Amino acid sequence: MAAEPHRTPAEPSTAPGGRLASSTRSTLLGAMFLMATSAIGPGFITQTTTFTVQLGAAFAFAIVISILIDIALQLNVWRVIGVSGRRAQELGNLVAPGLGWVMAAFLLIGGLVFNIGNVSGAGLGTDAMLGLDPKIGGALSALIAIGIFLSKRAGVAVDRIVVVLGLVMIVLTTYVAITSGPPVGQALRNVVLPEDIDVLAITTLVGGTIGGYIVYAGAHRLLDSGVSGPGRVRDITRGSVTGILITAVMRVVLFLAILGVVTGGAALDPTNQAASAFEQAAGEVGLRVFGIVLWAAAITSVIGASYTTVSFVTTRATSDRTRTWLVVGFIAFTSLVYVLIGTAPTTLLVFAGAFNGLLLPIGIAVLLWVATRRTDLLNGYRYPRWLLAIGWVAWLLTLYLAVRSIQPVIDLFS
Repeated sequence: MAAEPHRTPAEPSTAPGGRLASSTRSTLLGAMFLMATSAIGPGFITQTTTFTVQLGAAFAFAIVISILIDIALQLNVWRVIGVSGRRAQELGNLVAPGLGWVMAAFLLIGGLVFNIGNVSGAGLGTDAMLGLDPKIGGALSALIAIGIFLSKRAGVAVDRIVVVLGLVMIVLTTYVAITSGPPVGQALRNVVLPEDIDVLAITTLVGGTIGGYIVYAGAHRLLDSGVSGPGRVRDITRGSVTGILITAVMRVVLFLAILGVVTGGAALDPTNQAASAFEQAAGEVGLRVFGIVLWAAAITSVIGASYTTVSFVTTRATSDRTRTWLVVGFIAFTSLVYVLIGTAPTTLLVFAGAFNGLLLPIGIAVLLWVATRRTDLLNGYRYPRWLLAIGWVAWLLTLYLAVRSIQPVIDLFS
């Protein structure tokens, strides 16, 4: 994807009068939604539905705790990358020679496999939305994504599309949530006094929201737009927190939509609980709305996965044209695999999950190490100790996630 002209770190982020400059505001909005919509993929919808059915209103507590952990990690990731002006793998190579390329390899493997799943989700979305064959719908969706990256102003196109589709998902899911009539009071009580605390649900949500490439998507987008350096800390902080909150809003309204149906006593189709819940809540319209939400979630995840994966296997010396064609090739390859064999086999998804689980603690540790011991890479910025403290505490959870991601691979061969 072509990058916008680079701006120097010292360039002010506000217009005369203290207002945020329109170009910076647009860039921040795009980065926030790229991160958020990358997280809101087919797996996000499935996870939220499954845990809502299992835990009911008690799932509200897991959602809130996972949001707080996500914010702690995202604040550190965006700040280190943004202030240093270097991508995550570049910092990894400066911490230990070759470490950054190990991170890139993990992310590439996970990205390739999960993007097959994203294209599959887009196909299933067109099926629910229009009754189109999933493979045809997936292929057409991939062509749309490729067209976006080949457009003359690809950066602007990506920023605007992820914002529009992100808002569409939230608005439509909110409509279904209102229609389903969820017990909001019961959910709020469980935030403070949970009837059940499910650690697995919390760790799964954290991994699904910031695991793999997702945690880096928005930060790398800011770098490509020229928003970096100590003078941009305020913008970077605002973007990192808001990106998580956008994801949280979608998680909450989806949770409430499903909760209303479940507490109403409806029996969901076990083969596709989310689609069944939307249909139970709003009839045929609900099913079509689910198709739109699933398609929007899937195609924005295709965009986010493709863009971020390529940002890990290229450098600042890579030409815009080369990066664009690498993104196009990435989408084309994963789409071809989907058309030929269907969605990624379970075994491959398990392996990809293990790689993503390993990348999270490695990547977070590299960035926290830079903030702690390699402050020479931060352009004179004095890193807040309180932010480092919550970052290292949250990092311990990523170790737990890594262990959980490896176990399924061990089980395959046991």
